[in-house]
Amino acid sequence: MFRPEFPNPQFRRDNWVNLNGTWSFCMDKEDNGAEKKYFEKTAFDGKIEVPFCPESELSGIGHTDFINACWYAREIEIPESALTGRVLLHFGAVDYEANVYVNGKKAGTHKGGFISFCLDITDYVSAGKNVLVVHARDNTKDLMIPSGKQSMVTFSKGCYYTRSTGIWQTVWMEFVPKNYIKNFRLTPDIVNGYIHIEADVVGEGVLNATALYKGNYMANGARFTNGNTVSFTIKLKELHLWEVGNGRLYDMELEFGGDKVHTYFGMREVRIDGRKVLINGKSVYQRLVLDQGLYPDGIYTAKDEQALINDIEISLAAGFNGARLHQKIFEPLFLYHADRLGYIVWGEYPNWGLDHTDPASVLSFMPEWEEELARDYNHPAIIGWCPFNETWDSKITGKRQRDEVIATAYYMTKALDKTRPVIDTSGNYHVVTDIYDLHNYKQDVTLFKTELDKLVDGEVWDPNVKRKQPLEWDGKIPMFMSEYGGIRWSNKEGWGYGNAPTSEQEFKDRYKGLTDALLDNPTMFAFCYTQLYDVEQEQNGLYTYEREPKFDMSFFKEVNSRKAVIED
Repeated sequence: MFRPEFPNPQFRRDNWVNLNGTWSFCMDKEDNGAEKKYFEKTAFDGKIEVPFCPESELSGIGHTDFINACWYAREIEIPESALTGRVLLHFGAVDYEANVYVNGKKAGTHKGGFISFCLDITDYVSAGKNVLVVHARDNTKDLMIPSGKQSMVTFSKGCYYTRSTGIWQTVWMEFVPKNYIKNFRLTPDIVNGYIHIEADVVGEGVLNATALYKGNYMANGARFTNGNTVSFTIKLKELHLWEVGNGRLYDMELEFGGDKVHTYFGMREVRIDGRKVLINGKSVYQRLVLDQGLYPDGIYTAKDEQALINDIEISLAAGFNGARLHQKIFEPLFLYHADRLGYIVWGEYPNWGLDHTDPASVLSFMPEWEEELARDYNHPAIIGWCPFNETWDSKITGKRQRDEVIATAYYMTKALDKTRPVIDTSGNYHVVTDIYDLHNYKQDVTLFKTELDKLVDGEVWDPNVKRKQPLEWDGKIPMFMSEYGGIRWSNKEGWGYGNAPTSEQEFKDRYKGLTDALLDNPTMFAFCYTQLYDVEQEQNGLYTYEREPKFDMSFFKEVNSRKAVIED
């Protein structure tokens, strides 16, 4: 069985059942299976390996044309003892709309192709064998469906890639008592050495929290609740800060009504001070790389846990200390390893494919973004949020991007998470933001540096923006070059930005010139190089799509690691 590990170390119970493996499967090209009552079937003619999408090689199917809908089925075994409590069914992600049936009855629906969701299926199961059916619907061409970098044409093209339909993350069950923990938020206070606990629970009882560090007792606290929510603060005996490059993590056990959840947290603070972004009070230059989270054999899904770890390790080997997790909500297991290794990341939403010129797009975007903010709030590695990327005026409808859509996303994000900075839309057009950022793919080092020097005098030059920015940079808030480089280097047909260098030395000289210009500019607190590895036809990574290095990575580590001016 692929992906046997527990998928979310932030919220781990001991009593769980992994449902990955071989499921029966069929495509539903006309999307009329519901009318034909496919949900009453016990099996379909085809087979698929979950959790891989049917477009992928690892799924055993590899169908890369459009799949508007598909169906999955398998048996699940429910022990008699589980029915004294509740049976929870979890999906890591299903793209885009999931309709879930148990024994022929609809148990729930979820919209949003990138985030996890959970259904209580207790009332639909009985002891012994039961049939689980999933109907996934995904019209990538629908302008009200955010699809990230999934191609809206039959084939991969430019910076759009193979689609990922249906189940693409782990499916699992948990058996919990009648009173159990639904969700929780852990908020560190490094100044006072506190950890603040907020939990959503089912039923009344006492929530007990015990914190450990490297197996040593650090704190304990408890609070009674008559249901719904509970919150309290505990003081740690010792303060160990989570830092870039050193992910010092505390373990925590939460107990409520017989339910026990294992989790962890990091003591970390992010704060803006003028043009600087401080982590635990220190100006840390963010040397980031663009990571799109795609794999040749699994598309959106890594073959195994080691592949997730490897993507962080090859980034560190090239001298980056973090990544923009670009146009995809990454799985919790990747975020765990980022937490563990002290690897900073920006949480982003896959907004491409969504028509931002239509105010109704808020209805498609907001629910899933809110779910992401809730699921990933506790990860110390996430040091900022960016709900949108390059919200262009529409080439399809001819309408302008709606500023109120961008502003609404910013204000909602700030309301739900007051601990992190927010970039409203990366690259353009800024409306209201904590950090101003630019995308600049100029390949001429002299021209690139000349444009950066203008920032020192307060002049912003953004080659992507075709009209006046709704919000101009005031010179007082942090400035971030969140995309640059994209230097092409490949023997394959494909594309990158600008003209490809004619030699390895020319590539290295260009990389060093562009990066030095950023490190030496006093307005810049961070850069993000495009990109870590090639993705399909986009041939501008430092590594190949198979994660093989194109060059000696010690060169890039030396260039990236030197001290930046703003760190003085």
